[in-house]
Amino acid sequence: MQGLVDLHIHSNKSSDGSLSPFHIVQLAGETNLEAISISDHDTVAAYPQALQFGEEAGVEVIPGIELTTLFDGREFHLLLPFVSWKKKIIFKLIAQASKKRIAEAKERVRKLQEIGFDISWKEIAKDSKFTPPLGVTIAQVLLRKAERKKSPAIKKYFNGTSPDFAPYLFYEDYFVKGKPAWVPKRNMSLLDVLKVAPETEGVPVLAHPGAYFQKTSREDLAILKESGLEGLEVYTSYHDPSQTEFYKKIAEELDLVPIAGSDFHGKIKPHIPFGSLKEGQYWMVEELRKRKK
Repeated sequence: MQGLVDLHIHSNKSSDGSLSPFHIVQLAGETNLEAISISDHDTVAAYPQALQFGEEAGVEVIPGIELTTLFDGREFHLLLPFVSWKKKIIFKLIAQASKKRIAEAKERVRKLQEIGFDISWKEIAKDSKFTPPLGVTIAQVLLRKAERKKSPAIKKYFNGTSPDFAPYLFYEDYFVKGKPAWVPKRNMSLLDVLKVAPETEGVPVLAHPGAYFQKTSREDLAILKESGLEGLEVYTSYHDPSQTEFYKKIAEELDLVPIAGSDFHGKIKPHIPFGSLKEGQYWMVEELRKRKK
């Protein structure tokens, strides 16, 4: 019997991941995952180490990345399993994404400073290992510092709330559109990325289409399919059963490979235990491989 697969896992090479590629591969072996893809945010820094660890542990590691893009004014995340991670085009895309994400993060920090929070860009950059920090990463650093100083402005995030969820509550209060530290998205165009995706040798798969910040419609997916999209993350921690069925049906109608990805991050997403997603089957890997350019 073939083992399970998880094609969307984050390591500590992402600003918001907590486990090393070595520990992820070890966990994959312990939980009988046959294949995984470490798909960090806008970086392939987990490779080649993750591939070596996979060979040693008997776990197939599929090179991947999660690119932050913009489509129709919304942030969309694009997975590229089977990406040729050494290619110049990948580092060009990473440089573009990083530049835009850093500009966005710096503006978030500036707005927080204007509100009165004691936080600096230097602190954020250091804590995020000098990779472009996400909003929850900024919130995590700020809350940790404010808690040490017993700041009254953050007291509510720790009264009766698990500290692990506090960064998400802060994000909702400050970084969502219409909130005090919201900034417009500056990500690179998803359609532009899909145009050059064949050069990366990765298979374009849209991550968590039902996520609150994407709200992907059938019309969106029809356009993206025409532009080169090959797969859809149907089974994910972001979807409830009705969303799973909705996107499964669309994947069938549009001939998109349905895949499973937990979006595991570790400490920053404690509600997603490693190996908790059970829908991933190896045939998904085989179907994606057929679509590889």
